[in-house]
Amino acid sequence: MARNWERPKGAEIVYERPEALSDTVTHYCPGCTHGIAHRLVAEVLDELDVRDRTILIASVGCSVLAYNYFNVDAQQAAHGRAPAVATGVKRTSPGSVVFTYQGDGDLAAIGTAEIIHAAMRGEKITTIFINNAIFGMTGGQMAPTTLVGQETTTTPAPTGRLPERAGMPIRVCEILSQIDGAAYVARQALNNPANIAKAKRSIKKAFEAQINGHGLGLVELLSTCNVNWKMSPGDALKWLESNMIPVFPLGVFKDWAEAGSGSGRSEVAAG
Repeated sequence: MARNWERPKGAEIVYERPEALSDTVTHYCPGCTHGIAHRLVAEVLDELDVRDRTILIASVGCSVLAYNYFNVDAQQAAHGRAPAVATGVKRTSPGSVVFTYQGDGDLAAIGTAEIIHAAMRGEKITTIFINNAIFGMTGGQMAPTTLVGQETTTTPAPTGRLPERAGMPIRVCEILSQIDGAAYVARQALNNPANIAKAKRSIKKAFEAQINGHGLGLVELLSTCNVNWKMSPGDALKWLESNMIPVFPLGVFKDWAEAGSGSGRSEVAAG
């Protein structure tokens, strides 16, 4: 026999859209975690009260339409070139808060040189780096972050990615944390509420690194692509936890505040 159920009084769910997040119907696939990342960034921009002077540099990939989702000024960059464009914008408008929003096929492939050299120069920009271990927009090809043995359209079954043919997955945070001009480097995940809360704290610290003039801040967010992974959204979240986190450990790799020098020159081990 069916039972009627009512939400207890006082337990109503209230959704308040951050001012920095636009009221736009998403183009992302059902189950995609880009929407979570967007909301976290928007909440941080509101809390820091910098929305009116923030400029987004959108990348190429699934996030190519990111400028539709934020109530901030935005500029589209060519594939991989978002850090270079952000450099120009920040240097010509130093009072602005400039951030790039990039996927692994953008930042860790064609854009590797741009993000490394932006960090080398200590550019005062913020980068949100979405790592879902695959090229999402173009049909599910192998990305630099694809795991060993992971099946994609270009690394099909039965072997998946073979190290002897395609090398090992690139670990962006581990690389950038060695660079002097990087002030804040962290890797978090969007697979459960606890990790999402940590992700927001890291995003805020990455923006504060820029606002306080310390240098480049980057937050890598382990994300899902359930469509190209050929999984349900729930199974994709479990796969991220079981397979991606062991390869890409979570934590803060570098934090100018904890380094004690105030210059972002010393590495802080992942934790």
